[in-house]
Amino acid sequence: MNREIEHRFTYHPPHGDQPRRYTVLRGQGRALADLIDQLVPESREKALALTKLEEAIMWANAGIARNEPHGVTNARAMTDAEARHG
Repeated sequence: MNREIEHRFTYHPPHGDQPRRYTVLRGQGRALADLIDQLVPESREKALALTKLEEAIMWANAGIARNEPHGVTNARAMTDAEARHG
């Protein structure tokens, strides 16, 4: 079996501080989505910008979920992110 395919299509349950980091990423994505919604006229480009932003947040969260062994947290990244974005 191809290990890469297996890894991509396996559920990776959250552990440690991951749910909290997912929330920070989603919150920052939502803030940018709101800004795009306010500043960009209704258009194909606006729809694409929002879709790509949604994809970026999804892939960032997948990067956390798929690439951290259980028991490993990234407390420094969380502390830095919280300091910048409250």
